[in-house]
Amino acid sequence: MENQPEIVTDALALAEDGYALALDWLTSPVAWSQFALLVVAFVLALLASRRLGPVLRRVLTPPDDSDTILSSSRRLLAMLLPLLLPVLAYAFTAVGETIVRSIFDSGAVIAFGKRVFLFLAARILVNQIVTDPFLKLLGRYVLIPVAALHALGILDDVVLALTEMQVALGNISFSVMALIRGLIAGSLLFWLGRWSNAQSAEFIGKQEEMRPAMRELAIKAVEIVIFGVAFLLLMNIMGIDLTTIAVLGGAIGVGLGFGLQKIAANFISGVILLLEGQATVGDYVELDGGEQGTIVKMGARAAVLETFDGRWIVVPNEDFITTRVINYSDSGSANRYEAPFTVSYETDINDIPAIVEAAVATHPDVLDEPFPPDCELRGFGDSGVDFCVEFWVNGIDDGENKYTSDVLFLIWNALRENGVTIPYPQRVLQWKDGAPAPEA
Repeated sequence: MENQPEIVTDALALAEDGYALALDWLTSPVAWSQFALLVVAFVLALLASRRLGPVLRRVLTPPDDSDTILSSSRRLLAMLLPLLLPVLAYAFTAVGETIVRSIFDSGAVIAFGKRVFLFLAARILVNQIVTDPFLKLLGRYVLIPVAALHALGILDDVVLALTEMQVALGNISFSVMALIRGLIAGSLLFWLGRWSNAQSAEFIGKQEEMRPAMRELAIKAVEIVIFGVAFLLLMNIMGIDLTTIAVLGGAIGVGLGFGLQKIAANFISGVILLLEGQATVGDYVELDGGEQGTIVKMGARAAVLETFDGRWIVVPNEDFITTRVINYSDSGSANRYEAPFTVSYETDINDIPAIVEAAVATHPDVLDEPFPPDCELRGFGDSGVDFCVEFWVNGIDDGENKYTSDVLFLIWNALRENGVTIPYPQRVLQWKDGAPAPEA
């Protein structure tokens, strides 16, 4: 075995030590007494968990319609009830360990049992409690193996070996353990940052007293702070001095100055939009190019418009600052629309405004403020007298709203009820030499 690789010889040495330890335990009365104590502790924990489990579940389970912070905390504790058995077994074993060490001045077997109970708790946590796919994956391939190494008592040796293994990246060298620790910590930190950002965004979104633009700005600010803190914590956990990334920061600054000008401009424009509140989520806008839609999302780089025909238009934030944008929903103001119509020359046009204004005013969405319906004479056309009624509504005349169509129906019915005819184009033909003779 002398020519074997070092890792093989180390593994064989560990196997020999484990065999010797197991043989020692099997032939030692003290070890058997500790095994017996472990069995007693597990049985007591099993009986106690069966008694306490249903009681704790009834106490911790809140009503289904309760949505308070206390109710959420109670639901979380109720989810952790499967851990009751290994936790009680660990606690009873810890008490027994104190007694055994005071009597025999030895507790290696019972300490091993405690670590086994921790391993069982880790398995239950990953397999029965954790539901998030990412956390379940992390627990399955990180937490459970670490708990298994800890239960076998070789975790410290593995950590020491990984710490001594170095990986060089240019002038910077890392230990394998630092990279693993950074990967695990980074995954947890950024998952926690994403979860915290979702919770804070939900909480801020419920603050109705804040303007929509301020809510969006607060959500973006919290997101930047959360992930900024997560990045700094990750650098600290990995043991990286922040001064070593100053060159990288300078390179990023140069990149922003030359290659990322549009991205920087769109980001700053997004901040300006959120601060000024000239356009925010829920507003119906018309761009300079003629595109119209409701703003459904405002990101760091662009906003998303949803048209009434289901299309999504991605608009860079800079376009809202540098081009003309019509906001039909700004500050919840009403919008004015017009419905043109024509009546016959044989009509007494003096009665038309009162008839039409009264009919349009019956529409439930037509407003009296800032102005009631107003019927105006627009001109004398080729076939009849041209009128137009102006009316105000809260909303956009598109999609589910058909204000102009509804108003035209009201006008049609009102004119028919009052005997007013709507003309159609008529032409009079004259022949200088008389009418042509009909064909035989």
